[in-house]
Amino acid sequence: MAEMGSKGVTAGKIASNVQKKLTRAQEKVLQKLGKADETKDEQFEQCVQNFNKQLTEGTRLQKDLRTYLTSVKAMHEASKKLNECLQEVYEPDWPGRDEANKIAENNDLLWMDYHQKLVDQALLTMDTYLGQFPDIKSRIAKRGRKLVDYDSARHHYESLQTAKKKDEAKIAKAEEELIKAQKVFEEMNVDLQEELPSLWNSRVGFYVNTFQSIAGLEENFHKEMSKLNQNLNDVLVSLEKQHGSNTFTVKAQPRKKSKLFSRLRRKKNSDNAPAKGNKSPSPPDGSPAATPEIRVNHEPEPAGGATPGATLPKSPSQSSLPAVVVETFPATVNGTVEGGSGAGRLDLPPGFMFKVQAQHDYTATDTDELQLKAGDVVLVIPFQNPEEQDEGWLMGVKESDWNQHKELEKCRGVFPENFTERVP
Repeated sequence: MAEMGSKGVTAGKIASNVQKKLTRAQEKVLQKLGKADETKDEQFEQCVQNFNKQLTEGTRLQKDLRTYLTSVKAMHEASKKLNECLQEVYEPDWPGRDEANKIAENNDLLWMDYHQKLVDQALLTMDTYLGQFPDIKSRIAKRGRKLVDYDSARHHYESLQTAKKKDEAKIAKAEEELIKAQKVFEEMNVDLQEELPSLWNSRVGFYVNTFQSIAGLEENFHKEMSKLNQNLNDVLVSLEKQHGSNTFTVKAQPRKKSKLFSRLRRKKNSDNAPAKGNKSPSPPDGSPAATPEIRVNHEPEPAGGATPGATLPKSPSQSSLPAVVVETFPATVNGTVEGGSGAGRLDLPPGFMFKVQAQHDYTATDTDELQLKAGDVVLVIPFQNPEEQDEGWLMGVKESDWNQHKELEKCRGVFPENFTERVP
């Protein structure tokens, strides 16, 4: 029975709502046709227009603010990538590397802080502000429906009063319904009449607070970012100055092959070394290895007519070893075969090709390497075996050592090419 009663109430409510909709539709048609007057409230209608305008402006502001935040995030990512690139290209031995990395970290934190504060102080406030509009919009629509109900009840009551045959019972009931409809309408109308003007006036303070927050956050962000940019500029200016004065540590290319003198020592100690005075086999006809051979002797060359040669320094352990004849090949510098223009000149080492001057100090790391000071002049000579030459390395003898000793094997050694510049 309770279920049937509940179903009955529900069915009755549905029927009542359907009837209300039909009555409202009829009333609206009559009003549009001019057959029924409509209650007008111009002041309220102005409030509704202001409300709709305010809602449109707020929705646009919310949309543009979200777009702004998206752009801030995109700029953050772009700035982060740019700083990562700087960190990658900033070589470990450059001065200011740690400072540059710290600036990049602070830059990232500053962007994150700026974005979060924009969300907290602008976007969330914007969302709260717009959150009140849907409810008020719904109440405005409901007020409109209740106004139609009121006009309909008023017209029904008036028609019963003007009828030729009056039915007092119907008139009384119609009057009761009119009073009820009027009460419901006026309650909603009064509330909205108070809220809408207040909401409209609140827009000024809201816009002021919103844009002040954005402007203040952006101003502070750019101030802090300007400091970071100035710090980065100072680091880069310092880097440029030190670069201009050649204060960087220049590094030589790594030598991958075994060292030349290590091979010579192994060759000298070999039991199969040829006897003193023997010559290496001549290269086949047409071979590029047509430069004079260099004989390695442990005794001074006889005076007069001796073939210019180079001697390795003697040591007690090698005093009784036979001489080693080292076969020579054309000079190769960076893959280019160059002639030994100084091979026959007594004032230059055999096979001399060109001069270079050291631009930076170089500390030798092996016994077959030259120790260089900036300004040293080196006489470049060919490698006896091109396969001994590592990329980026040259063979030579310091000019001062050559002028003093005139002994190639005592003074020659390899050195990194990028520490020098070619001179006439």
